[in-house]
Amino acid sequence: MISLQHVSKSFGPNRVLTDISLTAAAGEFIAIVGYSGSGKSTLMNLMAGLQKPDSGSLTMDGQPISGPGPERGLVFQNYSLLPWLTVRQNIALAVDQVFGRESSQDRARRIDEAIAMVKLTPAAGKLPRELSGGMRQRVAVARTIATKPKVLLLDEPLSALDALTRSVLQDQILSIRKQTGQTIILITNDVDEALYMADRIIPLSTGPGATFGPEETVPAPHPRNRAELIRTPEMRSVRTRLVDYLLNQRRLDIPVDASTPLPPDMWPIDITEVRPVFNIRRLRTAQAERDSLRAAGVRQPLTMAPASAPEQPIMEISRLGKSFGNQEIVHEFNLRVKRGEFVSIIGHSGCGKSTVLSMVAGLLESSGGGMILDHREITGAGPDRGMVFQSPCLLPWMSALENVMLGVKQVYYHRSHRERLDLCVHFLGLLGLTDSMHKKPGELSQGMRQRVGLARAFALQPKVLLLDEPFGMLDKLTKFELQDVLLDLRGRTGTTALMVTHDVDEAIYLSDRVVMMSDGPSATVAEILTIEFARPRDRQSLLADPAWHDYRSHLLSFLEERADYRGHTREYIRSEVPLLSLGQRATA
Repeated sequence: MISLQHVSKSFGPNRVLTDISLTAAAGEFIAIVGYSGSGKSTLMNLMAGLQKPDSGSLTMDGQPISGPGPERGLVFQNYSLLPWLTVRQNIALAVDQVFGRESSQDRARRIDEAIAMVKLTPAAGKLPRELSGGMRQRVAVARTIATKPKVLLLDEPLSALDALTRSVLQDQILSIRKQTGQTIILITNDVDEALYMADRIIPLSTGPGATFGPEETVPAPHPRNRAELIRTPEMRSVRTRLVDYLLNQRRLDIPVDASTPLPPDMWPIDITEVRPVFNIRRLRTAQAERDSLRAAGVRQPLTMAPASAPEQPIMEISRLGKSFGNQEIVHEFNLRVKRGEFVSIIGHSGCGKSTVLSMVAGLLESSGGGMILDHREITGAGPDRGMVFQSPCLLPWMSALENVMLGVKQVYYHRSHRERLDLCVHFLGLLGLTDSMHKKPGELSQGMRQRVGLARAFALQPKVLLLDEPFGMLDKLTKFELQDVLLDLRGRTGTTALMVTHDVDEAIYLSDRVVMMSDGPSATVAEILTIEFARPRDRQSLLADPAWHDYRSHLLSFLEERADYRGHTREYIRSEVPLLSLGQRATA
């Protein structure tokens, strides 16, 4: 159907792709996975005919690809809808261009069929601004499939969506494939998404000069059960090989030596004389021991035991509520968080998760109830709570170091300049930013900017770290790296953490407990699940543990069950929610 033979592409002196060869058969679903910036979108543009290769050949049905064509439909990461046109009119643009010789009735039929395929018939007359992000992306998919392409090219179309919306669109794309029999090539940074959807998965190495790694055939027939997807040893082996290949391509190095000198005109002291607050030698030794074990193929031992956290609660949230006008968003939210504990909150978009976190941070006034942190009532924002947002919100005219220093100056005003500087440099170093601390945000990748946000929060040494989907804007592979960085920092500092996330796997991997919120309006705590994995945690070892899949299956079932009832009246228990262990849950 479509073939690439020894394709290479450069932009000026920068080689992006090297010796890419791929053959896709009719009706096949292929996923290409890799890091952001590795050249995946360039590869997709070559197949779409939007760019030309420097060398090699691209053919479609045996004919050279010399430019764009309706036989290859491309769905971009950004939906690119015309805001003044309705859903129907946006789709009609493509249909009229490709099928302009057909009658208006036939073109209208094509538009209606495409809208129905993505389940948007009730919204056909709405403008893009009246639609959610997931609905807009469905319009983009409908616009492409309405032209009846033989090959559907999907360039990370779901990466900007929350986990639930993403899973809904995954199922709709698979349903469309079943109806049309189209060949589909998906670009993604999510290995689990590729495992759920594709027949073959091909990893792309990092650049410069990216090329294909060893491909994997997915050993599971369609339709697949998302909750049970990686329970079988065969699927786990495929996932492990893919993740290991990709992580080995780009391993995050965390330097612990915080003695890099600053430009002489930036600070009036010699940074080389500053001594770190923490025991750098001990940290360096521990890091070297762990690296040597991993290099030898030794994983950290996994024992099934409750994560150790002192019983004393550092934070108590009692009957917390929030209303906007006559609309109650959060109803009697109750939670006790132990000192040193990591708690995640999950639920559907709009259920009030971030509202709860904003009230805990003191950024939003509650309508009822109260909060106590370390025996003091929370009445407003304060340095005892460090906040990390989905977007790091850095001042663009300041360097990474200066952005971190802003908060440190306010909180540690009574300490010397040398001590404050020492603290900032140390945490930037622990987050792998020693060589980038003098760069401005515009010179950093999204993942590096988020690391600056983490450094800024940890440098304040708060009693509770509040994380509002901190990795939601990052690709899945960069997420893996920063999750490990976050756990490493928490292990060193003992910081208590409360995190909002849509990612079930992230919640299980990071948390001691997962709080599941009911749907709004009047959302509250529906259930609390205890994660009984010991720390420190190793991702691959956990993935091989049956308990991981029990947790995963339960959380996904919780979300999917409530997705089935969205828009219907549903009653939830408002009283104290029991904390169930995995064994107690199985018995129940």
